[in-house]
Amino acid sequence: MLPKYKRILLKLSGESLMGDKSFGLDTVVIEQYANDIKAITELGVQVALVIGGGNIYRGMNEKDTGIERAHGDYMGMLATVINGMALQAMLEKVKVYTRLQSAIKMEQIAEPYIRRRAIRHLEKGRVVIFGAGTGNPYFTTDTAGSLRAIEIQADVILKGTRVDGIYTADPEKDKSATKYESITFQECITNNLRVMDMTAFTLCMENHLPIIVFDMNKPGNLQRVVTGERVGTLVKD
Repeated sequence: MLPKYKRILLKLSGESLMGDKSFGLDTVVIEQYANDIKAITELGVQVALVIGGGNIYRGMNEKDTGIERAHGDYMGMLATVINGMALQAMLEKVKVYTRLQSAIKMEQIAEPYIRRRAIRHLEKGRVVIFGAGTGNPYFTTDTAGSLRAIEIQADVILKGTRVDGIYTADPEKDKSATKYESITFQECITNNLRVMDMTAFTLCMENHLPIIVFDMNKPGNLQRVVTGERVGTLVKD
């Protein structure tokens, strides 16, 4: 079974790590993700990861919390490092070599983000987890994922979600919503389909980087995507 993509960036939301919980981490979900990632590394796919922090801290309205936006965003960045460490621990438990790189220096637990070093790790077959977003407030982890994917010259961004692709409307609210097998960047903008935040989406569009949105919670889906099966929705030029 030959992979279609040599190097991927997998973007996961922090909420996906909660499973059925309302907060924190679900080890069953994290173990499934680790095994799915291991399966594609065994095919020779080079894997980079960006994980959100919404299961631990999500920036909230300053009026409600009293915490200013920039300060709250830094708190969210630290949450992504916690999630990265959790997935790193599970990956190493299943015998996958990893490196955690942080956009904010914290030498005791993570390497600083250095682009050339990250690429070298990937070439050696290590899974590289990018933590702390871009290191700057006002940018989402979607934007961090797009930026890192472009920097490491990934072939595709795989956006793992709890739905199996992009629909004409929210399938959890509108039962008549239909799924797109593939769609162009421009069609997403025209139809106001929020695949990612606009900064992240524009980065992908301008750099001709395809996005595949798929259900990460179904075991084996990740391998199906990287081997070229029609899973999820492909966004392309």
